[in-house]
Amino acid sequence: MPLTHLNEENQPKMVDIGDKETTERIALASGRISMNKEAYDAIVNHCVKKGPVLQTAIIAGIMGAKKTSELIPMCHSIMLNGVDIDILEEKETHSFKLYARVKTQAKTGVEMEALMSVSIGLLTIYDMVKAIDKSMTISGVMLEHKSGGKSGDYNAKK
Repeated sequence: MPLTHLNEENQPKMVDIGDKETTERIALASGRISMNKEAYDAIVNHCVKKGPVLQTAIIAGIMGAKKTSELIPMCHSIMLNGVDIDILEEKETHSFKLYARVKTQAKTGVEMEALMSVSIGLLTIYDMVKAIDKSMTISGVMLEHKSGGKSGDYNAKK
C-alpha cells in the first residue's frame, strides 16, 4: 500500500480529503497509568494538593482531542461532535484506565483525537501526582474501536 502522506518527490504532504464522503465517525481509545499505593490512595481520597486529579484529567483529555491537529502535523482540523471520557479505578493494581470516545460527522476519522485524548489525560494524572510517585508508568495506549469511513469498522483484538 503506497504512503499517502508523501508526494511524487517523497516529500511530506497533507492528504486531500475534499472528495471523500462526510460520514459519522467514532473512535474509542484507551490507556493505563500505574503508580504506587500512596499516589493511588491520594487520588481516590481527594488528597492531592494540585486539586481533583481525575476531573482535571477528563478536562485535559477533552482539550487534547480538540488540539490534535495543532500537534500532529498531518492531522486535519475537524469539528468534533463530542468527547466522552471515562476513568476506571483499578484498586488491586494501583492503576487507572482511561477511555476516550470521540465522535464527529466528517470526511476523515477521529482515531488520532481519541488517542491524543487518552495520552493527555494520562499525562495530566502523572503531572498532578509526580511529587508522590515519579516511577508511574503509562502503558497500553491503543485504539479499541473505530467506525465510519471507507475503511469500515475496526475492533482491537482482545
